[in-house]
Amino acid sequence: MTTKVLFIRHGETDWNRIKRIQGHIDIPLAASGVAQAGQLARRLLQESKAGARLDAVYCSDLQRAQQTAKPFADALGLPLNLSEGLRERLYGDFQAHSGEEIRAKYPTEYAIWQSHDPDFTPPGGESQRAFSQRVLRAVEPIVAAYPDGRIAVVAHGGVLDCIYRFVRGLPLEEPRGWPLLNSSINVVEFENGQARVVSWGDVEHLSSPGSDDDLKEVPR
Repeated sequence: MTTKVLFIRHGETDWNRIKRIQGHIDIPLAASGVAQAGQLARRLLQESKAGARLDAVYCSDLQRAQQTAKPFADALGLPLNLSEGLRERLYGDFQAHSGEEIRAKYPTEYAIWQSHDPDFTPPGGESQRAFSQRVLRAVEPIVAAYPDGRIAVVAHGGVLDCIYRFVRGLPLEEPRGWPLLNSSINVVEFENGQARVVSWGDVEHLSSPGSDDDLKEVPR
């Protein structure tokens, strides 16, 4: 049996627009992000009416993810299942700073971070390896609970990045070459212990896609 998961990145925040790292800081959606959440809800409601049901909605417990998920969950009559395991990477002292600010304040740490060392841990944060392991531990029981189901998981750019690397078998230290777009739908199918990307970076429902994603930057 095949479980189809719609991995959805939260809508745009003010910090996304200015490239400031959020991590675990509980930043709300910007007005543009609220609009994106409404457009996402309309699309998923239309799909449901056309027969593409959703069986459950899982969500990071940070408010930017909840604000993205709640409109379509409410429209479909589904509860939000919140999970700390779906939070963005904990960036510790890097949080609330832009890349340029981090380079100025933590030059040594910044250089290691930009080398894509998966075991580098920002001061007070978590490594990419630990983060990826956390995300996969959170997703595994969700997939197992819905054999032959179709579910939505609303989270963060870093979470989507972990999922993409896992499904494609890509190393954590490989520079990113795939989009992580605000309010995007990214579909992965899980079957018999295998996973495949069905579609990625789908923002057809948005009237004006956000400008946050930058392949030269890490997810925030």
